[in-house]
Amino acid sequence: MALKSSIEWTESTWNPITGCTKISPGCKFCYAERMAKRLKAMGSANYENGFKLTLQAHVVELPLTWKKPQTIFVNSMSDLFHKNVPLTFIQRIFDVMHKAYWHKFQVLTKRSDILLHYNSKLNWTENIWVGVSVENDDYTYRIDHLRNTDAKTKFLSVEPLIGPINKLDLTNIDWVIVGGESGPGARPLKEEWVIDIKDKCIEQDVPFFFKQWGGVQKKKAGRLLQGKTWSQMPKYRKAG
Repeated sequence: MALKSSIEWTESTWNPITGCTKISPGCKFCYAERMAKRLKAMGSANYENGFKLTLQAHVVELPLTWKKPQTIFVNSMSDLFHKNVPLTFIQRIFDVMHKAYWHKFQVLTKRSDILLHYNSKLNWTENIWVGVSVENDDYTYRIDHLRNTDAKTKFLSVEPLIGPINKLDLTNIDWVIVGGESGPGARPLKEEWVIDIKDKCIEQDVPFFFKQWGGVQKKKAGRLLQGKTWSQMPKYRKAG
């Protein structure tokens, strides 16, 4: 069975890679690192290396066994485009996503430069969405990299949002997710930062999803923005 996810914008997770390394400020309090250490302590076989990058070849073909169509977050515990993941392994994962056409797959990366570098070597079928993480104004260049890929559905994960994003061009972007940081040490999220992004999405006709205010007590903080729940999803575009 697929591993059901508590992440609000997906249904299940699939981790053919586990572990990662930190490359930007949004990584500071990485939830996946905390979870990987916890799973290692619990004796989980897939996390015997803790948060060290590990290719989990034995789970690559799992989605082919999941017959119920679902939306699947790929590598919630890693980054598919980490510099130490071989292109051949990435292509194996793309091949499985292509074969499992009845699912929608969501790939999210901070390594937008590697994503763009490998773009022409990947089979971008309609059911593969790709997104980049953007935590503040300093990382909007990732959006430009994303824009230049051949993915049919492109999205932004503006989480954790740790500063304002003033230069937000949403040309050829299909979906924007915004969320505050959660867990120990969570950095504050200002309402005006969120409202500014929401307004830009409305102006540019891009679906907007507000995931959470975050903080140490994430559930208590909730996800209402100006008295409303924003759960818009991308329009599923067919090629051609």
